Amino acid sequence: MATETLTLGKALNTGLRRALENDPKVVIMGEDVGKLGGVFRITDGLQKDFGDQRVIDTPLAESGIIGTAVGLAIRGFRPICEIQFDGFVYPAYDQIVSQVAKMHYRSQGKVRIPMVIRIPYGGGIGAVEHHSESPEAYFAHTAGLKVVTCANPQDAYVMIQQAIASDDPIVFLEPKRRYWEKGPVDLDAPLADAYPLHSARVARPGTDATVLAYGPMVRTALDAATAAAEDGRELEVVDLRTLSPLDLTAAYESVRRTGRCVVVHEAPGNLGLGSEIAARITEECFYSLESPVLRVTGFDTPYPAARVEEEYLPDLDRVLDAVDRTFGW
Repeated sequence: MATETLTLGKALNTGLRRALENDPKVVIMGEDVGKLGGVFRITDGLQKDFGDQRVIDTPLAESGIIGTAVGLAIRGFRPICEIQFDGFVYPAYDQIVSQVAKMHYRSQGKVRIPMVIRIPYGGGIGAVEHHSESPEAYFAHTAGLKVVTCANPQDAYVMIQQAIASDDPIVFLEPKRRYWEKGPVDLDAPLADAYPLHSARVARPGTDATVLAYGPMVRTALDAATAAAEDGRELEVVDLRTLSPLDLTAAYESVRRTGRCVVVHEAPGNLGLGSEIAARITEECFYSLESPVLRVTGFDTPYPAARVEEEYLPDLDRVLDAVDRTFGW
């Protein structure tokens, strides 16, 4: 068994390489993905090894990238589009919502769009304006799209390959602040035996309260659980992994045992994923709850300047404060 310690970014790179090796119909396209290897170097070395017909540097036009990919997908290719930063996706939003999400439905199932839209998202890297967005709710709200996000190197390696192999259009959200975090990756495990793409998973078992998180906030939730354990409180952390379809099976099972639930995400709280999750938890686990489901989110403001972003982002203290409040009822 070949288990290596990789950064999340390198795990994505290795997963993309495997997909290119296994299927000649897989192509990667985006701004600076080729010779430069992407602004975060996620596609580093791929154009050199697979050529500029399969790893394609595109013009600076996100709508053009997505529109071209739609045509390729209709003709049997499996395009992977990189949106260089989360805040750059909006010029392509019309294409994604009006065509990518609807083509299969309005063709009565005759046309599939097997494409992946990779989006580095979230804050925490001290970037300038338009480079630290959390747009997941836009896409999760859009019928016809699937939305997933990885939180560790192992999931990054496996989930990107599963997304590429899927016949559905998938928005693949990559937590950019976690690109450099390391973890073990099993490079030999068969993809067919991997954990299902659209399933949540318990990241840390616990008995006293449930913390639900995804993407960049999973590490924050795990750190909060470690801190809480020092005070004798065991938090169960559930990594949602898939935002559409939203899989809450593990969350329901956890909340029925713990009786308390805190949902954490970087995006603003107003109409965010946390609202939907809290509503579903309340509906399904009402008689098990010892307190209301609480949310820890970004604030309802445009993303702030880099020097104050740490005041905006949910952190360990805010998560622990919410957990404490669930015990106050």
